[in-house]
Amino acid sequence: MEILKDAVSLATGFLAAALLGKVLIPWLHKVRFGQHIRDDAPVTHRKKAGTPTMGGLIFILGTFVSSLVNHIWRKGSPSLQEVLILGLFALMGIVGFLDDYRKVRRGRNLGLKAREKLALQILIAGAFMWFVAGTGRGTSVVIPFSGKAPDLGFLYGVFGVFIIVGIANGVNLTDGLDGLAGSIVAEGLAAYYPVALAAAAVLGIPSLGALVAGSTGAILGFLVYNRHPARVIMGDIGSLSLGALLSGIAVITRTELLLLFFAFVPVVENITVIIQVISFQLFGKRVFKMTPIHHHFELLGWDEVRITRMFRLTAAVAVAVGLIAAGSVGLWE
Repeated sequence: MEILKDAVSLATGFLAAALLGKVLIPWLHKVRFGQHIRDDAPVTHRKKAGTPTMGGLIFILGTFVSSLVNHIWRKGSPSLQEVLILGLFALMGIVGFLDDYRKVRRGRNLGLKAREKLALQILIAGAFMWFVAGTGRGTSVVIPFSGKAPDLGFLYGVFGVFIIVGIANGVNLTDGLDGLAGSIVAEGLAAYYPVALAAAAVLGIPSLGALVAGSTGAILGFLVYNRHPARVIMGDIGSLSLGALLSGIAVITRTELLLLFFAFVPVVENITVIIQVISFQLFGKRVFKMTPIHHHFELLGWDEVRITRMFRLTAAVAVAVGLIAAGSVGLWE
């Protein structure tokens, strides 16, 4: 019965996002919230200039609509854990909105300063971890395939902030091709659904499966408009909120290290940028033609659709390994 209700949440999220897209995309056109392209971006990206941005509003609102309908139907209130995840989701989205809005108003691809954005992200992630500590989450971290769960003590809060900020920015880096970031996160959330069911049984968070299903549906509804050629771009409001959603679920379900699999592509995007920066600063040489890594393949001559398909397949394989990792040990013992 719970799975049936979660399926309704999935459908509600999808329909809400699909309908919201019909309204919001014309409005974004009307107020001229168009995408600005970096001067150093691949030449193929110039055609994206002017495409409505801030499309992340579509799946953010779709997720909240799905959650509201779910709780009205079940005649229950959301759990504290669900409220915390949705709060993190929304607040990171606000940071992204501020960044997007500044870019639009300046007429250039220059939003918040890096230190401003990072400070806000750390503040929000830190507040989330502080509230999580009050839920009795504990401070241990499960290591996949090992069955071990070392207790990090007071360092767990720092670890959690690192995970949330890192994944949020990883998804932000991934959002460079039509349909890429949304589909990658949708795969990760789909993988988290069985984890959410286990959390419902063991950790006592019955509405978590519905939240995962509803947000997945909302992203799929957004992808109706974001698939190639994209009619709307999610913007930082979308990418930062999605990364926060994925990592927030990981923290609540005590499966942070499963993000190495369920958010494999964003993790790799982060790593390639770090490698590129370190290599150039130390040796004056670039390892890749351009980072994040999907731009490297563009400069090799791969078309956008081919790159997106390859990354989706890679993410699917990583997700499969992650599900094996989740089932190989007692994650909540």
